[in-house]
Amino acid sequence: MSAGLESPAAIATGRSSGILPRSLRGVPADGGPRRVRVGIVGATGYVGAELIRLLSLHPNVEIVGLAGRDRHDEPIGTTHAHLAGTDLVVGTELPDADAVFLALPHGTAAGLVGGFVESGTAVIDLGPDFRLRNAADYPRWYGFEHPRPDLLEAAVYGCPELHRAELAALVDAPIAIVGSPGCYPTATLLALAPLVRAGLIADLVVDAKSGVSGAGRETKADLMFGEVNESVKAYGLGGHRHVAEIEQELATAAAREGLDPGANPGIVAIDFLPHLIPMTRGIVSTGHVRPTRPTTQAEVDALYEAAYADEPFVTVVAAPPATKHVTGSNYLRVHVRVDERTGRIIAIGVEDNLVKGAAGQAVQAFNLVHGLPETAGLEQLPLAP
Repeated sequence: MSAGLESPAAIATGRSSGILPRSLRGVPADGGPRRVRVGIVGATGYVGAELIRLLSLHPNVEIVGLAGRDRHDEPIGTTHAHLAGTDLVVGTELPDADAVFLALPHGTAAGLVGGFVESGTAVIDLGPDFRLRNAADYPRWYGFEHPRPDLLEAAVYGCPELHRAELAALVDAPIAIVGSPGCYPTATLLALAPLVRAGLIADLVVDAKSGVSGAGRETKADLMFGEVNESVKAYGLGGHRHVAEIEQELATAAAREGLDPGANPGIVAIDFLPHLIPMTRGIVSTGHVRPTRPTTQAEVDALYEAAYADEPFVTVVAAPPATKHVTGSNYLRVHVRVDERTGRIIAIGVEDNLVKGAAGQAVQAFNLVHGLPETAGLEQLPLAP
């Protein structure tokens, strides 16, 4: 199967993924443990490394191939020393797989997905190419014309807490494409979803901060230690790309509650300002909400309790959380506070941008798409200190 990174020719293998329903793939005839065959394209970046780390210990996964640009059977330990013990190698193509994770720059995955879905392979795209539902939004926010608008209609936004039923419905669907959410949107949406469902957002300003790993692994002058250390800077003023999916998903959450589009006037054009801070991992996203009506702490607490009481990875906490509380894990912590003096609601979400904000959330969606336990391979606790 071509990874699209060098030769367009497919590699012949012993079995096509399209033969079996997705719910039966990886089920051995002898009744042993199920092992879904997985490939990773873009294995040499930070997100690719996290996918390898998580999937190599997943009880129901066999990593059958890694692909990276201009890599020819290179031990993964050459690029990611901490993964040398997996004994995996990275090349430019993949063997046949039941599912493929794409960790690629924007605009790259859209041209590859068609070939994968034709063979019946499930696609989990960690870039933005299948997050937005309207193809017309891509030139504005990402600077390219989407080559497969027909496939956008089939894609599911991969936030399990907001789209669990749709992800589970892909188990035996003929096409399974997951547009895995961005790192900032994940923390922002889960911090705000209970408020938008209640029609409480009259005005919204989001102040977010991320560690430098969110910018990827490519060498950039403004990300050098001497530039980032002991410094904080804002960026993306005038419209960060993640605004599009935040507005899209807040509107979707409200519509699913039967709310009129005017019920949350603050989600139509949000103010979102991200900052780069001198740490490696972590995101904190703080939503400053002017509510549509007066509310109380007790009412807001009840909304968040109802939303997240049964969620395996989202925890509502009584005090403002730190990014260190979730480092290395798929957990996301949320804190919400009604400011009695100003009447505003402060909603905070923290996550590890490479796990819950990227690879971990993608594995969570993969589990649902394949009828596996949602928490499989993701139950490791956060690292500290």
